Amino acid sequence: MEKQTDRVEQEGENTTHEMTWEQWGRRIGNSLPYLTLAAALVLAWLQPGQDGRLRIETTLLATLAAGWVFLLYTRGPANRRGHPLRMLIYYGGFLALSAALMARQPIFFLFAVTGFFHASDLRPWPLVFLGVGLTSTLMNTLITGFPWPERSSWFFFGSLIVFQTLAIGFGNLLADRLGSLSEQRRQAVERLEAAQAENAGLQAQLLTQAREAGILEERQRLAREIHDTLAQGLTGIITQLGAVQQAKDDPERWQQHVENALALARESLNEARRSVHALRPAPLEGTRLPDALADTARRWSQVQAVQVRMVTTGEPVALSADADVALLRVAQEALANIAKHARATRVDITLSYMGDVVALDIRDDGEGFAVGETADDARGGFGFESMRQRMAQVGGTLDVESEPGYGTAISVRVPVSYTQQEQADA
Repeated sequence: MEKQTDRVEQEGENTTHEMTWEQWGRRIGNSLPYLTLAAALVLAWLQPGQDGRLRIETTLLATLAAGWVFLLYTRGPANRRGHPLRMLIYYGGFLALSAALMARQPIFFLFAVTGFFHASDLRPWPLVFLGVGLTSTLMNTLITGFPWPERSSWFFFGSLIVFQTLAIGFGNLLADRLGSLSEQRRQAVERLEAAQAENAGLQAQLLTQAREAGILEERQRLAREIHDTLAQGLTGIITQLGAVQQAKDDPERWQQHVENALALARESLNEARRSVHALRPAPLEGTRLPDALADTARRWSQVQAVQVRMVTTGEPVALSADADVALLRVAQEALANIAKHARATRVDITLSYMGDVVALDIRDDGEGFAVGETADDARGGFGFESMRQRMAQVGGTLDVESEPGYGTAISVRVPVSYTQQEQADA
């Protein structure tokens, strides 16, 4: 990007120099007729054998020529080539005045030379060659005493006129083409600079959006982790402490609930620390997903005193770390919802490896709810939204089936192809 920027800046500097030369060319074209006319007039005055009347007439004719140039050329529109009729009238008058001045004093060929430059503003292009040819003819005939007495003079001056016409005409054509190319390059540089400025703005906007998206994603991650660790742990602790109050007369039950609360507190603190550092959940450290799910189900069953049946079918395959975490968190959230809302007596968890898909199904025989309203709406929780977000991150899907009085079934699907190939590519 830096090299490209340097190249654009260099192109811009080159274009600036070229435009400066073009401006100098226009200034020379505007001032040249006055300079050559003044120089020719001074030299004409210095010619011997001229009386005052002849000098006054020459001066008046030169003044008329200067006025003609000023009114029709200098004060004319900037885009002279866009007014071909005006330029044709000007050039015809210029040639007539040059011929009149050269007829009085041949030194005014200096003024006639300007015609070679001004002819480049004629259009269409054949008129440029015609103007150059007429200017060359005018100069070579009036200076050399036309008609020429010798055939060799006709050949020499005729060849000179043809050569001047072609050389200067094609020179004007080449200069015009180079000027057009220079203008095209200048416009291209301007467009490129504008595009770079726009790209810089878009890049800044993309960086801002990426930063905001990263912040939002991290907030969502922390929200999910807090919900899946601290919120669930605190809910379990509150449940156990409530049971402690109800078991005042039963020391054995009282002790068991206190120990459960302490264990939940330690586990929640550990998971919270791991969530802050974006580490894998403790149940997945050094173990496979089926074993982690079975251990989670066993511990939840002991705390909640609800029967849990965990089954794994198919040949287990290695999933990505994100997929393992997502499936474990979905199971933990489902069990937490069952503990808070379902009043279930039995939970069935099935982890199925089905070739290109891994499925996790969690069913309970609890109270259920109306599926017409989502579980989050019905129970005011964040859990199902957290489940959906986790599944979306690993290319999976989540389905919920429930009916009041008939329990709830949660089914998630994660494609193995995504968890292995696409995660590896990422």
